[in-house]
Amino acid sequence: MSTAHSKQKMTAAEYLDWERQQVERHEFYDDEVFSQARGTRRHSLIGTNTGCVIGNLLAGDDCQVHGSDMLIEIEATGSYVYPDVSVVCPPIEAKGDDVISNPVLVVEVLSPSTEDFDRGTKFGYYRQIPSLRDYLVISQDQARIEHHFLNEGELWSLRDVEGVDEVLQLASLRHDLPLTEVYSKVEFD
Repeated sequence: MSTAHSKQKMTAAEYLDWERQQVERHEFYDDEVFSQARGTRRHSLIGTNTGCVIGNLLAGDDCQVHGSDMLIEIEATGSYVYPDVSVVCPPIEAKGDDVISNPVLVVEVLSPSTEDFDRGTKFGYYRQIPSLRDYLVISQDQARIEHHFLNEGELWSLRDVEGVDEVLQLASLRHDLPLTEVYSKVEFD
C-alpha cells in the first residue's frame, strides 16, 4: 500500500538500486516513487494470519508464500509493489532475491488511505501479470474478502465472501481459505 505523496521521479533501474538501500519501503508507479503507509496492529495481524494459513495449506507444495517484504515487478507497467502476501510457484521469475514477477496469488489488506487505489488502479496493474490467478482484497473493519479471480473464460470475476464462519475457495491453489483463520484474534470495533 502506498501513500498518495510522491517522493521523486526516476527510472525503474534507478528505483531498484535506490530502494535496495532504503530503510523504509517504497512502491514505484509511472516513474514515480511512493512511500508506503504505516500499518496498524489489526492490518499486520490479518496479513500475517493470511500468509500463515496459506503457507500451511501449501505445505509440501513447491509454491512459496511471501509476506509484505517481497517486491513484485509488474513488467507490463514497469511498476514495483509490495503486497501484503503473495504466492509464487515454480519456475520462479525474479530479478534478484528480493523481486519476483510471476505471482499466482496476491493479497492486499485494505487501509483507509489506500482502499480506492488497491481496488482500482493497483488491481488494474496486477491484472497485467500473466501468471496471476487470484487477487484477494481483505477488509480489516469486518470479516469480508473480495476475491477477484481469473475464471475459465480467462475473464476476471468477483466473489464477495462475508462472515467469519465463511470459507473462500481458491481454485488456482486447490485449497479453501477459512475466514476464521484469516481473522483469528482480530477484534472489530
